[in-house]
Amino acid sequence: MKGLGTIINTIAVIAGSGIGMFLKNGMKQKMQDILMQTCGVAVIFIGVAGTLQGMITVADGIIQTKGAMLLIFSLVIGGVIGQAIDIEKLLDALGEKIKTIAKAKEDNRFVEGFVNTSLIICVGAMAIVGSIQDGLKGDYSMLAAKSILDFVIVLVFASTYGLGVMFSSIPILVYQGGITILTVLVGPFLGKILIENLSYVGSALIFCVGVNIAFGKKFNVGNMLPALFVPVAYELILYFIK
Repeated sequence: MKGLGTIINTIAVIAGSGIGMFLKNGMKQKMQDILMQTCGVAVIFIGVAGTLQGMITVADGIIQTKGAMLLIFSLVIGGVIGQAIDIEKLLDALGEKIKTIAKAKEDNRFVEGFVNTSLIICVGAMAIVGSIQDGLKGDYSMLAAKSILDFVIVLVFASTYGLGVMFSSIPILVYQGGITILTVLVGPFLGKILIENLSYVGSALIFCVGVNIAFGKKFNVGNMLPALFVPVAYELILYFIK
């Protein structure tokens, strides 16, 4: 069944958030801080690994890199577009709206938890490639593995941020579900190179999110999200040139 991976992932996020919220009152602040820091470091290495996997090749025993210019242009162009639109402001506004609907106006960390968690679990190689595989072949194995990782992440986050983390299940349902549906429709036209490019650019954004978690906000990752559209535009340009 195509789309099952996203359903599993969404349920995992809701379940992990619920357990994290249950544990919140039983965890001291220092414990919450160390869990956030360690989780941030883990996300950093997930991002680094995904980026290097897409950029490094070994030919005849020689390590080579590829896609450096595409990564640079993706981040720069995406950052400029995102800053002009001010996506982070839109995400914060969405978080505030959901906060009002959830009747959690007194929760000062609701929006922070919603935005940070949504970025972590939505942006990255596993979300993109897993959703594409689910849409192409009905293979949800990668999203199932991602569900386990997300379960742990949201459990930790919910123990710190609270209810806002649970509502990150909405973006993941829409985002991954949207990719899966789009893949069902245009799957035959997607090339392996485009998927790889989307994966390592997304992983670079995951690295930035990890830094924000571990060391405090250093990057406006929300405003960098349009970087994911640059590889698509690049592929279209090459197609029409040929």
